Amino acid sequence: MSALRDSLAYKPVVLKFGTSGRRGLVVDLTQLEIYTNVVAEVRYLKSISLDEGGIKTGEDFYYAYDLRPSSTQLVEDRGGLSQAVEQAVKDEGMNPISLGAIPTPALTSWAIQHGKGSIMVTGSHIPFDRNGYKLNTSKGELMKKDEQPINDQVALVREQLLSQPFTDSLFNEKGVFRKQTDLITPTDEGRKAYIARYTDFFSGESLKGIKLLAYQHSAVGRDLLVEVFEALGAEVTPAGRSDTFVPIDTEAIDAAQLKTVQDLIDSTGGTFNAVISTDGDSDRPLLLAPNSKGKLNFFGGDILGIIVAEFLGADAAVVPISSNDAIDRGSLASATEPKTKIGSPYVISGMQTALAKGRKRVVGWEANGGFLTASDIERNGHNLTALPTRDAFLPLLCALFSGQTKGITLVDLFATLPKRFSKAALLRNFPRATSLKIVAKFSPPEASMASVKYKADGIEALDAQDNVLELKSRHSNELHKIVLELQTVFNKDCAFDNIEKIIYTDGVRILFANGDVAHFRPSGNADELRIYAVADTQQRADEIAELGTMDGGLLRRLERMV
Repeated sequence: MSALRDSLAYKPVVLKFGTSGRRGLVVDLTQLEIYTNVVAEVRYLKSISLDEGGIKTGEDFYYAYDLRPSSTQLVEDRGGLSQAVEQAVKDEGMNPISLGAIPTPALTSWAIQHGKGSIMVTGSHIPFDRNGYKLNTSKGELMKKDEQPINDQVALVREQLLSQPFTDSLFNEKGVFRKQTDLITPTDEGRKAYIARYTDFFSGESLKGIKLLAYQHSAVGRDLLVEVFEALGAEVTPAGRSDTFVPIDTEAIDAAQLKTVQDLIDSTGGTFNAVISTDGDSDRPLLLAPNSKGKLNFFGGDILGIIVAEFLGADAAVVPISSNDAIDRGSLASATEPKTKIGSPYVISGMQTALAKGRKRVVGWEANGGFLTASDIERNGHNLTALPTRDAFLPLLCALFSGQTKGITLVDLFATLPKRFSKAALLRNFPRATSLKIVAKFSPPEASMASVKYKADGIEALDAQDNVLELKSRHSNELHKIVLELQTVFNKDCAFDNIEKIIYTDGVRILFANGDVAHFRPSGNADELRIYAVADTQQRADEIAELGTMDGGLLRRLERMV
C-alpha cells in the first residue's frame, strides 16, 4: 500500500518563516502544506506554558482572513488556506471560531483580550502571486525564539502525514482535501470590538470639518476604515475599491501609485484634507495630504510614528534600524530605545525590554507605519489597551487628531519634525540568495562587530552595546577593503560623501559625512532587495532611492560585484 508521499503528483515546497509569519508562492501553497504547519504550530502552543502564551485543548481558537482569492478559495488546486487552517485547528482538539474578513490587528486584539490563540490568513502587502498566514500565541505575536522549535515540530508532523497510506489520507495526489467543506459562519464580535477600541478612546473628541478620501483598493479593513472615521466625525469619501487584489507596500510608494491616488481625487471633483488607506491586511497605514500647491505629500511610516508617539506621550519608543533618524534629533531622543532588527518580533522584544526597565508608556513602530503599543495608554480619561502587534488605524487617527488639536494641516504638522527625510524603494524578483551574498560581502569579519566607524585616525569597531572592540591588523585590512569597495559604488559621481560609519544590525546601513544614509537589505517576506534612504532634503532621499533601483543603479552594481 503506497504512502501519501509516493502518490503526490507534485514536489512539496516547505513553507518558511518570513519577517513576520509564513509566506510563500501560491503555486506552492497546497492545503496539505498549510494543514501540516498549522497542526504543528497548534501543538507547539499547547506544549508551552500559559505564561508564554500557551493554549489548552478544547479552547476556542480564532482565525480571520484577508481578501486574496487564495485565502478562502482553491485557485487551480492551490490556496484554500482558511479551510486548511480551520480543519487543522479542529483536528488538534480546538474549537475554531471565524472572525471573517477583518484586519490583522482586529483579530489579534480580540484573541489577546480573551487569552486565546489565533491565525490570520494573509500575504500582507506582498505581491499577488504569494500568500501566507501569521500565528499568534494567546499573548500576541510569535517571537523569533519560537521559530526553530516550531520548525522541528513541523518536520515531525510532515513525516507523520506523508507516511500515511494514501487511501487513508485526508489529501489527494494534488495535496488538496479530498472533501471540501464550507467555512464556518463568521462572527462579527471582533469587528465590533475593533471599532469600539477607537471610538471609545477618542470619545469626546471630533474630526468634524475634516474631509478624507479613503483609498479602499482590496484592503480587508476598507469598510471599517470608513466606518471608524465617520463615527469620529470626519467626512469620508470611499474610492478605488477593487475586486482584484492590489499589493500595496506602504513602505515603498512609487510615482505610479501616487498617480493612482491623485486620479481618484480628481475623479471625485472634491478637495480633501488627507487620503487614508492601509495595506492588504490593514496593519500598515498609508497617509497622504496635499500641500499648498495641491501636490500630494506621502508621509513615511517612520516619521508618522514620531507624530503618534508624541501625541500619545510615550516615554519609550522602539524602532528598527531602517527608521528615519529624525527620532534621534527631536523630542523623543531621550525616549528612544536601542534600534532593532527589522520585523515586528524584534520591535516587540525591544518593547518588552523597555517595560522591564520600568517605562510606563511604551510604543514601537516600523518604517512601514505599523504602530504597536506594549502598555495601556490613558488619555483624557479613556484607556487604550496594549496591542503589541502592527496596527494601521491608530497612527492614522492620532495624526489627524494631532493636527486637528493644533489647528494646522498635516503638511505643517509634519514640518514641525527635525528636517530629515526618508524614502524606501526595492527591486522585485531579486533572488534572496544573491541578496544574502551582497550583504555577506560587505559585512565585517567577526559577528561581534555590530558597527564600524571610519575615522581620520583609523578604524573603530563596536559591539551591539557600542563597546569598542580590539582590532587585529587583518581585521583592519578587511574593514578597509570593505569601505573602499563600497565607495566605488556609492561614489562622488552620485554625490555621496565619505563613509563615516556602517551599521550591521540588519543588512548594511551606510552613514556618510554629509548626513546621507543608504541602507540595503533583502526583504524577509519575498524575493526583493530593498534600499532605504535618509537625507536632509526629500529630493536627495528620493534621488538616493532612485539611484539604488534604476537600471544599472547602485543595487545592480552591488549585484555584479558578487
